[in-house]
Amino acid sequence: MYKKTTMRVLKGFIVMSTLIFPAAALGAGNIEIGKKVFNKCKACHSIKPGKHKIGPSLHGVFGKVAGSAPGFRRYRGLKGANWKWNKTTLDEYLTDPKVYVRKNNNKRRSGMVLKLKKKRDRQNIIEYLKLLK
Repeated sequence: MYKKTTMRVLKGFIVMSTLIFPAAALGAGNIEIGKKVFNKCKACHSIKPGKHKIGPSLHGVFGKVAGSAPGFRRYRGLKGANWKWNKTTLDEYLTDPKVYVRKNNNKRRSGMVLKLKKKRDRQNIIEYLKLLK
């Protein structure tokens, strides 16, 4: 009896939490938190179109071919890349840029040193980058 009641309460809690927090249930990120996480990136990347720093502007990066920011000439590891930036590629890249580039672009190396180890940080920043169009 006690076990059945506990299971019902637990199931009810799970159902209610997915209704109250649907984005968390789906694994979607939070744009506002992503904007704060992006502060780690500001030293090297701009969000203004065409304004490059050490790294390229990330304005409109979502859906674009990697290594193709107009006017940015310092690509190392991403030059000639054959993938587009989407949730999956950004998540893998942000986890460890150097490993991702080596795996997907032969012997090239990424100039990006920042790694976002927390999956939640990556999800949040990806949602923020999607907004920059």
